[in-house]
Amino acid sequence: MTAYSPSPRPTFDGPTAIPYASVTRHIWGDPEAGEVADWIYASTERVHALVFGLAPGAWFRHSPEFRTIFGADELLYVLRGTMVIANPETGEVLRVPRGGTVFFRKDTWHHVHAHGNEELRVLELYAPPPSTGSSGAYARTKPYLEPADWRYGDDSLLGGLPGAEPARRTLQEPAPVWRRSLGVLEGLCASTEHLTAGLLELNPGEVSLTHSHGGDEVVYVLEGALCVRAFGDDGTRVFELGPDDAAYIPQGVAHEYRSYGAPGARALFGVAPAYLP
Repeated sequence: MTAYSPSPRPTFDGPTAIPYASVTRHIWGDPEAGEVADWIYASTERVHALVFGLAPGAWFRHSPEFRTIFGADELLYVLRGTMVIANPETGEVLRVPRGGTVFFRKDTWHHVHAHGNEELRVLELYAPPPSTGSSGAYARTKPYLEPADWRYGDDSLLGGLPGAEPARRTLQEPAPVWRRSLGVLEGLCASTEHLTAGLLELNPGEVSLTHSHGGDEVVYVLEGALCVRAFGDDGTRVFELGPDDAAYIPQGVAHEYRSYGAPGARALFGVAPAYLP
């Protein structure tokens, strides 16, 4: 049996570009839970951001050593493939295609399956982060959900569809709430006391307002080229990011986003704990 050990926690002293080629690689899990490839972009005192991957048809579930119930809010964004995510305690199951999001709060068991014949890649934003004790140590304080009790369907809905509602819903597929408060299109997918996450869309030539947050930010490029300019204590830093690259912006650091070329840029961001400065 593989013994649990904490995942790596890459941190940064100031605004930092995180190109895909330099991201921290990690393997999470054991044969019972399933083994997951992790690309860990940042894991600071405020925010945790990674991409996880599964081969076509593969699962991760949980085991006594590797438990998937945490003390954090999580937003998942499907980058590639089709994700089937289940809460084995409630029987909830969601089928989430590329570009879809799932949000859930603390104390939510979750299993993930790479549905279909394409590899699965999912961006995960997580807060409070593991550095606060919200991951493996927290999971061990929760009652263990035995495999005999796993459920992958809510039988209370049988005989009542359409129109019936699950008795308990823990997995959400949020539609973005759009705004232009930064001068560019921003779609909030989730915003709690721990984590605000959403989409950025910049047309060619657009520049956002200079702004700062009351938490650490990770911004991950989905499409196009995104330029990030950050005004830190040690001077101005400018990062040009392509797909699968990210940038880390510490709490309180003023910054702006720019798009120079067609067809513009799309990115996903996570700020923890507070979005407003």
